[in-house]
Amino acid sequence: MTKERLYLYDTTLRDGQQTQGVQFSTVEKQTIAQTLDELGIDYIEGGWPGANPTDSAFFDAAPKTRAMMTAFGMTKRAGMSAENDDVLAAVMNAGTSAVCLVGKTHEFHVSTALGITLEENRENITKSIAHIVNNGREALFDAEHFFDGYKSNPEYALSCLKAALEAGARWVVLCDTNGGTLPYDIYRITSAVVAAGIPGDQLGIHTHNDTENAVACSLAAVDAGARQVQGTLNGLGERCGNANLIAIIPTLLLKEPYASTLDTGVSKETLQTLTKASRQLDEILNRVPTKQAAYVGASAFAHKAGLHASAILKDPTTYEHIPPETIGNERIIPMSNQAGLSNLRRRLAEAGLEVERDNPALPRILAEIKDREDHGYTYDSAQASFELLARRELGLLPEYFEVKRYKVTVERRKNKYDKMVSLSEAVVVVKVGGEKKLSVSESMDGHGSDRGPVNALAKALAKDLGPYQDAIDDMRLVDFKVRITQGGTEAVTRVIIDSEDGKGRRWSTVGVSANIVDASFEALLDAINWKLLRDA
Repeated sequence: MTKERLYLYDTTLRDGQQTQGVQFSTVEKQTIAQTLDELGIDYIEGGWPGANPTDSAFFDAAPKTRAMMTAFGMTKRAGMSAENDDVLAAVMNAGTSAVCLVGKTHEFHVSTALGITLEENRENITKSIAHIVNNGREALFDAEHFFDGYKSNPEYALSCLKAALEAGARWVVLCDTNGGTLPYDIYRITSAVVAAGIPGDQLGIHTHNDTENAVACSLAAVDAGARQVQGTLNGLGERCGNANLIAIIPTLLLKEPYASTLDTGVSKETLQTLTKASRQLDEILNRVPTKQAAYVGASAFAHKAGLHASAILKDPTTYEHIPPETIGNERIIPMSNQAGLSNLRRRLAEAGLEVERDNPALPRILAEIKDREDHGYTYDSAQASFELLARRELGLLPEYFEVKRYKVTVERRKNKYDKMVSLSEAVVVVKVGGEKKLSVSESMDGHGSDRGPVNALAKALAKDLGPYQDAIDDMRLVDFKVRITQGGTEAVTRVIIDSEDGKGRRWSTVGVSANIVDASFEALLDAINWKLLRDA
């Protein structure tokens, strides 16, 4: 069967930057563009030249890509020619191979927002698209508010699409700008557009996630014949976000009927970098990746229930819709008080520990986990701490160093500017190979701000571990979560720390104590020991 080509258009560098709290630097935009290109995206929308300094700077230094770099703008304004519109000129001056212009297709917006006649708006579309084509660029038309416009006045909404195509547009893109249209209406209206003579291979879809249906709506449009899908990495975007390409791409490549009927620029090989691409974006944004994210989340292939883990041991397809390695993710068998021996043996095997079913240490490990969870620990989300616990019970955990004592002080004092500031200081004494080492560290950052007592402890502990120092130099803490458990006078603090190293490995450790510093230190110790174990 001959497959049809479906094109992927990424708008992370523009729509993603409209996310509340997100502002990419030029260097970050260059990094994201290279990642998108390596993944196999067909179009990369770099931003709106002239709208802000960052977007303009990006186009001045955009990386060379196989993907078609695209500048975004709007159709010319009424009362002036396309050649004399300075806003349109800034978009053209970006020098990209493709230009995407947004224009109104909903009569309400034409009359209310623009204050012009329907015919004037349609003329603006025609002349703007023709201007792009006459300058040797590929033209795309984003039909803003199309689905609402079609419901209000289908004849006019369609006439705007036809005007763009007749002027030479390569693509017309149906935009659900307010994000309120549901999948059935997306399918129905897109089908009607195709039936009205708009070719599917010139038709795109652009959805927003205001009803948590952006991915479903995009797929509904593909089902109806659209052959371009627009979206962003991790679903970034204004309000509730845009369609999430991280979920759409593997669905198109791995699920029927798409896998058998459609081709994209993403190969099965580059699909294996999808999880890495998703987490790289979170790293740039200084965000913790969503564990429950489809396909790429840390919990996407986590099997907590004992019944599930037992079946997974026999055949992973019993509880997994795809093999996790196809998208660069991995299977996790969490340990918790719901676990059985099947979970335990499977998790040990993943850590490289093949333990016989009748090993007497197994029930001891399981009992220890359940007892600790009763006291506030959680091994469901602290896999590294679980492995250390299990190895200790099996007699397979080396003692790299011993902590003899530690002390943390927090001082509040006035600085030279007569402002009250905090200063945390930690002292840690460890014994390594029979030799005691004392390390002292403050928690000041490069700007002279105090990062707190836990930061001081982490820096002091990792300051001098003798022969093991090289192994932890590339290690850093990326997340710190605190929760009070039990409550009342018996309340204890649970701390979970996420760590990462230069090889891109990420692991979680847990500590529990009535004292938050003690709990944090326990999790820090586990984090370092797991790193030394892995690099041994």
